[in-house]
Amino acid sequence: MQRIEDTKSRIKKGYVGKAFSEINHYLEPIESGVAAAIALKVTFDKVFSYKDKANLLISVSDSIGTAIEQEAQMQFYENNCPGLLAVLKKNYWHNTTGTRQKYVIIKTLMQRYEVPQWTIWGRANRVKLGTWLLDCIIHSSNWFTIDKRRLGKKTDNYIVPTPEFIEKKDELMATAELFSPIAYPMLIEPNDWSEDRPGGYLLNEVMRGHDMVRRGTPRIQGETPINFLNKIQKVGFCINSFTYDVATTLMEKGRQVGKFVPIVEYDLPPKPVDIAENEQSRQEYRRNAAETMNLNAASFKKSCRTRMTMEAAKLFKDKKEFFIPWSFDYRGRAYPIPAFLTPQDTDFGKSLLSFSEPAYLTPYAEEWLAFSVATTYGLDKEPIHKRMEWVHNNKHLITAIAEDPLGCLPEWEAADEPWQFLAACDEYYHCLIKCDRDYTSLPVAVDATCSGIQVLAGLFRDRSAASLVNVLPGEKPADAYAVVAKHAKPNCPLSIQPFLDRKVVKRVVMTVPYNARPYSNRGYIRDALKEKKVEIDKDDLTATVNAVRASMEEVLPGPMAGMRWIESEVAKVIKKGATKLEWVTPSGFVVVQKLNKKTTERLTLKLLGTVKINVATKDSDEVDLLHHKSATSPNLIHSLDSSLLHLATLRFDAPIALIHDSVLCRATDMSSLSEIVRETYMNIFAEDSYIESWAQQIGAETKPPIIGDLRPESVTESTYFFC
Repeated sequence: MQRIEDTKSRIKKGYVGKAFSEINHYLEPIESGVAAAIALKVTFDKVFSYKDKANLLISVSDSIGTAIEQEAQMQFYENNCPGLLAVLKKNYWHNTTGTRQKYVIIKTLMQRYEVPQWTIWGRANRVKLGTWLLDCIIHSSNWFTIDKRRLGKKTDNYIVPTPEFIEKKDELMATAELFSPIAYPMLIEPNDWSEDRPGGYLLNEVMRGHDMVRRGTPRIQGETPINFLNKIQKVGFCINSFTYDVATTLMEKGRQVGKFVPIVEYDLPPKPVDIAENEQSRQEYRRNAAETMNLNAASFKKSCRTRMTMEAAKLFKDKKEFFIPWSFDYRGRAYPIPAFLTPQDTDFGKSLLSFSEPAYLTPYAEEWLAFSVATTYGLDKEPIHKRMEWVHNNKHLITAIAEDPLGCLPEWEAADEPWQFLAACDEYYHCLIKCDRDYTSLPVAVDATCSGIQVLAGLFRDRSAASLVNVLPGEKPADAYAVVAKHAKPNCPLSIQPFLDRKVVKRVVMTVPYNARPYSNRGYIRDALKEKKVEIDKDDLTATVNAVRASMEEVLPGPMAGMRWIESEVAKVIKKGATKLEWVTPSGFVVVQKLNKKTTERLTLKLLGTVKINVATKDSDEVDLLHHKSATSPNLIHSLDSSLLHLATLRFDAPIALIHDSVLCRATDMSSLSEIVRETYMNIFAEDSYIESWAQQIGAETKPPIIGDLRPESVTESTYFFC
């Protein structure tokens, strides 16, 4: 940039020669930074290309000049017809494969309209301009040089990296690999966390790349949360060879199943026989070929997660055991630090995991393996005995899937969680049908029922709400979504009543405890109805949302009143001058909620006329009252369901994994874990009134609206509290 600026400065003083004066007017409209960036990018692309002779001097120079002309041409269109350019970008750029195709599309379409047309520079001028910019790079950086190579009677000039560049590149790559590794699981137990020592990866003590509490204000945490974090880091895992082998085969076949998305290659169309002499055939072929390349590019993008997961599984498939380092978010929720091969992965990613330490089968384990098969298939709302019956009646299906997963692909890919269902079928088959395995290492998962309402029902002692989310015992799983839908239906527009069911209201009921507003409720209900192919107008949608929220007020009085009280008290505290909220959970985790408004910078863009946008940059000193009001109820819920798992995990003496409000363990241990979780809930909400303690901690002015008709100790008898 500096060299380009110096040359432009000398032009004004008349100190440059005729050669540069010829190309200066081409470079004039391009900012020096833009020209430098384009020239450097093209040089790197050409010098390190795998294509033969891509780094010929003439090729590099021509490519730089061409890229500069294309940038200038886009600026020309932007200045002369910004509206048309914006429309063409919106309609045609999204599905293109790269920069060149975008340029060709805009150039071609612009020629169809009566707008000022671009005057082509010509190759000679492009090469002159590109050669001058290449000279700037060579003399400014000392990273590239000209290498003359003689072949027979011909001498060619090539652009090659200098020894100085190679040395710098090696140094940078070594540093990058040391301090920016891909976050994979570990082959040895992670370091313990403590208040004065970073844990997790061994190198974390040096690089300090991972904090014990993510995005949180540093606070001394209690002994219990830290012991919890260190305990779950010592749980060993290994790759499930059965699901890995099936995935490898499907990857080769390009067959998608659920969240498993391999690369699907679309063949280019055959060239017409008259492509050489028929212009129309040639254009049609190019258009069809471009569409196919766009499909392949989109397929490559969609498959990214699957490809990276398979690459990680390949690295660890032969390892006897590996471990996962964990950390907290500022509410106390535990998250794995690695991006792959964790219990919080997709359905496919989770199916690749087994506990490295197996457990011998017991009668209870047989029931929990059957539970896992039925639940992952999609029977999670059925009573336990119905799930057991389904497994008993479908042993032939389980056997077929375990023995020939590829041949039975249509049967298992239809499951709600196809990959975990596949893993469960394999485990059940070998343990209980073929009986050639007397141990189990499959992670079996149980989930809380609408955990937000479970927590709020416990806080405000609301028996009616608790009964709808399985806090209280019952013969079959309670369904809060169905109850809300039934209550709301008579108050909905007549045209919507036939379609209003649990699926339509589910996301609203799930998210209201996390302070979802009517506006987002509208989107959830509209989308759910659209899946049923039902269109709803604006007024009917408003009436439906109001009916659903009013129904929640009736059937969930404690949680709804409690959330309003929390919002009101938080507003009072902030208005009195508090800059943050802070509370300690039952496990001793210190939550610090500091939410300030963002500072903004105004940018002016010359596209479609003048467009002004505000860009948030960093936190200001002004407390964000509205954010505190909306965030406190969700954060309190998250901190309490996290605290529940902290305390329960420390009482559990077997391998365990966590997904926020879900726990996973071996089938042999699930009965014990379920009992511990229920007892821990009872202890948190029955021994004292935590919401009153919380109110004192934040400085609330009024007492919480506790209904008081719930005995939380009843949860110990609930079959479906976690199911």
